Amino acid sequence: MSLISQNALPKNRVDKVKKQESEEPVFVEGNEATEVTKEPNSAGFKNKKRRKEKNEDRKQLEIEHEKEMNRLENFLFGSLYSPVVYGKEDEEEVRDLTDGDPALFFTDRSADEVVSAYEKEVEFQEESNSEVETREKKPVWVDDEEEKTTVDIVKVNRLRKLRKKDDERLISGSDYVSRLRAQHAKLNPGTEWAQLGPRSSNYGPSDDESDEENGVVIARDYKNIEAHDDILQSNEDLVLKSGAKLLPGLVEHSRLVDANAMDPSNGPINSVQFHRNAQLLLAAGLDRRLRFFQIDGKRNTKIQSIFLEDCPIRRASFLPDGSQVIVGGRRKFFYSVDLVKASVDKIGPLTGREEKSLEVFEVSPDSSTIAFVGNEGYILLVSTKTKELIGTLKMNGTARALAFADDGRQLLSFGGDGHVYHWDLRRRTCFHKGVDEGCVYGSALCTSPNGSLFAAGSESGIVNIYNGEEFLGNKRKPIKTVENITTTVDYLKFNHDAQILAICSTMQKNSLKLIHIPSYTVFSNWPPPNRTLHYPRCLDFSPGGGFMAMGNAAGKVFLYKLHHYQHA
Repeated sequence: MSLISQNALPKNRVDKVKKQESEEPVFVEGNEATEVTKEPNSAGFKNKKRRKEKNEDRKQLEIEHEKEMNRLENFLFGSLYSPVVYGKEDEEEVRDLTDGDPALFFTDRSADEVVSAYEKEVEFQEESNSEVETREKKPVWVDDEEEKTTVDIVKVNRLRKLRKKDDERLISGSDYVSRLRAQHAKLNPGTEWAQLGPRSSNYGPSDDESDEENGVVIARDYKNIEAHDDILQSNEDLVLKSGAKLLPGLVEHSRLVDANAMDPSNGPINSVQFHRNAQLLLAAGLDRRLRFFQIDGKRNTKIQSIFLEDCPIRRASFLPDGSQVIVGGRRKFFYSVDLVKASVDKIGPLTGREEKSLEVFEVSPDSSTIAFVGNEGYILLVSTKTKELIGTLKMNGTARALAFADDGRQLLSFGGDGHVYHWDLRRRTCFHKGVDEGCVYGSALCTSPNGSLFAAGSESGIVNIYNGEEFLGNKRKPIKTVENITTTVDYLKFNHDAQILAICSTMQKNSLKLIHIPSYTVFSNWPPPNRTLHYPRCLDFSPGGGFMAMGNAAGKVFLYKLHHYQHA
């Protein structure tokens, strides 16, 4: 820059020249040329420089972040950002459509490559699976001592479940191992139904046979899962347990938290019953309260309690459809509790009747009729819809116990003359009457769920078990006579599959017996040793057989888990 005489310039021009000279860099000679800038305002310049550096750092971080995201996306989803190679024809078509502007779309050729690669992989997997299936699988290691070893599966109680026959005792080591594996598979079923591979759609007969041996049967409706689009719209079991046979001798059970632990009764429990959903239990007694509990075996939460001021409860029962509860006592009337509408209705006295007690009754399996025990051998039939008397039946002696059969089309009655009456409810007539062998005064009656068996108990403690068809065919000899109770039999109850019969007497402590129906023998470990049941008064099994509830005179409802049954 040339020097300008300041004297030859105006004053404002001189100031401007000075300002320009101060802003121009000065070079100093040395080993390296260094540029030194004279800053008129060093603080402002430093702030600008810092902001510029911050902006550059931020841009650099954003670029690095974007690169990292692209790298991760490529790693997870493939090379989405790889350049696509176009053919010449495609380029000409794009140019014609866009007239020289940037392309509005492009054809992704990489998808075809991915699909073809996937198809090759599937073909390779199918070939490898076929090779594995054809190849015979052999164990890696075999213990030769297993064939020489024998195991006593009766000596240890927890091994009794491995028996296939009642009299089986010693088995070889290899059989012991295979049965343990089968028991494990039974308790821990697999989830092959959830796999949509080739195995889920092709269940051969051999698969079914092997599964049945392990105690697990795949539901036939779900063998081809791909064909059922509504699989998630149903609450049916995908894996169904086969009907395993209950073995005699010992019944495997465990004591759970009392069903009414959250609200014990102040008086004797006269009725316990499970709802059809197996999660709701009612308990009622002389304290005039009807309690409902949600049964889970751990807490058994109380849901609701209903107080009936003028009716000590002698009997309470769900309708089989689960919509109502019928409550009776030593009164001329009875109560109907509507669970849907949450209402309580007082019904009675019944028109034309003078009964002072409606405490003994039974509800038909089709939820259409309630049968009450009346005076002088009368049986009162009441409609569950109208709650009105629709008919009466008359026995020769006094009526003490009732039981429905044949899905509510037949009614059995038992009483003071020792005869068992069979009634046709459609014609309201008695079509058969037979003597209970050895009975002087009948006290309890019960039919099995399928109607093939019925049991009759008397005041002498004798319980006779009959085959229904043989009894109607004038073969009145009982299949089995149970004499394990010496006081009046007050309660009889079959479980859902008629493999267990419970016999109860309220006049003696611990007088509750469980009968193994296939062998007609008493389970030797029931009642539980060293544990008192007090005075049992009522009992019920859950719909799936997994739970058993027992109410006693102390106001408690004991809850037990029967391990043979998997579902409540």
